Amino acid sequence: MTVSASAAPAPFLDALRAHSTLNLAYVDDAGRPQACAVFYAVSDAGTLLFLTSPSTAHGTFLARSSPAAHVAFTVQADHQTWTTINGVQGRGTARRVPDAAEPAARAAYLGAFPYVAEDARLAGAVGSAALWEVVPGWLRLIDNAQGFGHKEEWRVAGR
Repeated sequence: MTVSASAAPAPFLDALRAHSTLNLAYVDDAGRPQACAVFYAVSDAGTLLFLTSPSTAHGTFLARSSPAAHVAFTVQADHQTWTTINGVQGRGTARRVPDAAEPAARAAYLGAFPYVAEDARLAGAVGSAALWEVVPGWLRLIDNAQGFGHKEEWRVAGR
C-alpha cells in the first residue's frame, strides 16, 4: 500500500481520468444505504468533481452534511470481461467546492465534457447546478490485465 499526504499517485489518477461515470454511495440520515451515478472529472489536485442539484436526494443529503459527507465510490467501464476488469474503488469525503476554487473546478469539469458548451440546454443546466468534489482518502486500483485479482492501494497518511 502506498501512503502519502498528497494526491494519489499517477497510476490511480490515470485510471480515474480514463472514465467519466462515478457510482457514489452514502448512508442517508435515516441510516439507509443510497447510491447514484454522476458524471465526474478529476481536478489537478486529484479531487473528483461532479454536478448535482441540491434538490436531488443525494444533493439534499450532501448539502446537510456539513462540512463534508463520508462517501464510497466506484469507477469502471461497462462491458468488461473477468480478465480485463479495470477500475477504482474508493472512500473519501464529499463537499461543495469552496467559492474561491469554483472557477477553476468548473473549468476542469467543462474541460472533461467539452460537448456541454456546444449545447445551450446542457450549458444552462451545468451553469446552474451546484459543483461538488469528492476528496479521496483511500483508493484501490483493480487491473486484471496485470493478473487476475491484481490490485494496488493508496491512502492519505493518518487515515
